[in-house]
Amino acid sequence: MTDRDDLFANLDAAVRAMKAKTQPRRTTGAAAPELAAPDPVVPPPALDAVPTPVAPAAKSPARPAAAGARAAVPPKPAGGDDYDAASIEVLEGLEPVRRRPGMYIGGTDERAYHHLFAEVIDNSMDEAVAGHASWIEVELDADGFLSVTDNGRGIPTDPHPKFPGKSALEVIMTTLHAGGKFDSKVYETSGGLHGVGVSVVNALSEVLEVEVARGRQLWRQRFERGHAASPLESLGEVMNRRGTRVRFRPDPQIFGAAAKFDPARLMRMARSKAYLFGGVEIRWHCAPALVDGTQTPAEAVFRFPGGLKDYLVEALGSEKRVVEELFSGRTPKHSGHGAVEWAVSWFGGDGFVNSYCNTIPTPEGGTHEQGLRMALARGLKGYGELTGNKRVAAVTPDDVMTSAGAMLAVFIREPEFVGQTKDKLASAEAARIVENAVKDAFDHWLAGSPSQASRLLDWVIDRAEERLRRRQEKEVGRKTALRKLRLPGKLADCSQTAAQGSEIFIVEGDSAGGSAKQARSRASQAVLPLRGKILNVASAGREKLGQNQQLSDLLQALGCGTRAQYREADLRYDKVIVMTDADVDGAHIASLLITFFYREIPNLIREGHLYLAVPPLYRLSQGGKTIYARDDAHREELLATVFKGRQKVEIGRFKGLGEMMPSQLKETTMDPATRTLLRVQMIEDEAVATADSVERLMGNKPEGRFQFIQENAEFAVDLDI
Repeated sequence: MTDRDDLFANLDAAVRAMKAKTQPRRTTGAAAPELAAPDPVVPPPALDAVPTPVAPAAKSPARPAAAGARAAVPPKPAGGDDYDAASIEVLEGLEPVRRRPGMYIGGTDERAYHHLFAEVIDNSMDEAVAGHASWIEVELDADGFLSVTDNGRGIPTDPHPKFPGKSALEVIMTTLHAGGKFDSKVYETSGGLHGVGVSVVNALSEVLEVEVARGRQLWRQRFERGHAASPLESLGEVMNRRGTRVRFRPDPQIFGAAAKFDPARLMRMARSKAYLFGGVEIRWHCAPALVDGTQTPAEAVFRFPGGLKDYLVEALGSEKRVVEELFSGRTPKHSGHGAVEWAVSWFGGDGFVNSYCNTIPTPEGGTHEQGLRMALARGLKGYGELTGNKRVAAVTPDDVMTSAGAMLAVFIREPEFVGQTKDKLASAEAARIVENAVKDAFDHWLAGSPSQASRLLDWVIDRAEERLRRRQEKEVGRKTALRKLRLPGKLADCSQTAAQGSEIFIVEGDSAGGSAKQARSRASQAVLPLRGKILNVASAGREKLGQNQQLSDLLQALGCGTRAQYREADLRYDKVIVMTDADVDGAHIASLLITFFYREIPNLIREGHLYLAVPPLYRLSQGGKTIYARDDAHREELLATVFKGRQKVEIGRFKGLGEMMPSQLKETTMDPATRTLLRVQMIEDEAVATADSVERLMGNKPEGRFQFIQENAEFAVDLDI
């Protein structure tokens, strides 16, 4: 044998000796190979200690084993050996909902909190659409209880055949997948599908009470956190009343003690239901204390016979339409087929589609929206080919929908949604039903008014040609791999190329721009000076907007495109910071810039990239102490709290950012460690109100601003004129 063979033989013998010393002998069964355990060490190491590898050493003489001695047992891996049958939990009743609410309502945030209301009112809407209810009443109390009442047939209260000891009402409220909407015998179309909606509300409510007026009898039952807190009790005979009343308060253990209903949001949700089905009247009531000082009324009645057409007119507001007449219509219900209602208009802004299935909003779209897109695109292209317009060949569905505002509602049997929150429709037949219904009506609408059809066709072709032109520009740019990025001449760009962590400061004037360029961090901060007040895009036309050099420089520096052409991946900076003087003129310039971003690049705001810098207005010095004040109120606060000595306090007022030394500007406004930034946000639930405010204050109608001044003049306490 070679020396190498001797080495391996000795190692093998050592391993065998260690096994014999540390492992007990098996008495039954075949021996299985196991890893050798190290000799026990005294004292034992801590549980979280890392074992130290033992270096090869000379073999120590064997010690005689004591009688009954046990071999060292390796420590159990964490979460391993204790996994047995007892580890398997079986959740019963409504416990799965309370343990995992996100699976049923999408989370525990404000949106999920209000989704509980949607689940309850959808049941009442199913009764209305089926022709059994004519009104729905929504009432929000000051103590946080929300009630939804309808005059439908009422939830059955007789004993359930499968659960003789329980009423059908209790089974529906406390059992998942229990309901009357699994087939089409009770409801021809319905928003409920899985029998979990109202039971989920019950599970996630601290208290829920149900009153049912059915067969001239009034019944009531109370539930607490998904469990029946009282039996079903009869309250006696009632006349001229029928239907169901559900009163509940969401559980603070699930949503947090601070969660509460927003009256304005509830009212908008209730009003939208009235638009979706013209045959129902929605009655809104709210405790006056909850809406005091707001524009939300304490009481209102909503009924819209015009349906989605009225809804679209309200959504478009003062937007200028390509053609004045809306394309709208509806198909009657036929047994075995779905019904469709729609309203479409084209305008100068970014397009949108609000779609619904069986009165359930589908914000993520689905097959019914695909049917609408195909119907409009094929109808418009067919009209163009019929009139001999060769340019129509380039039109795609995206070109048709990019500036279209559309409302779409489809009513079909047993729809298929993606997830319990029903944000997206997946029924394949919905696309066919919508396309067939809309295509024929659109052909007649185009043929009935050739002048508006030609205007719409030219508008859509312009969108298609603009898309092709932009694509061609990108292709030309790709051909030159080493091309230099053309940036505005006044832009002092940062050295890093990645957008993450970089910032661009938009400042007013060359003076402020000079100070900012010296105060910035050259690695991650860019500065773009603008000359004076920019164009007010809310009152200017598209032609003026395209010719404005300042806005062109700004868009070129950002590199992300506008409106439908916006791409976050092309945005060159992580933060876009508007930095203006802390006076009235600075506030006006900031308002103009925010209006520009809101109208032209709204997604930049939605994605959290737009900020406002907060520069100081005063510099207060006393001896070696220097503090900056944001405004007059902050100055007085500092004088009263910080500067208390008899020594004179020197107060200097900055007339503009250009007067500040670069070191001062860096310390107060530009250094991420010491500055204050305000993020500009868009509240999606208040989109209509926001658009109305921007148009009213920044638009080209002075009477809107005059009315605002009249309404708010009494609240002005400090005017800088």
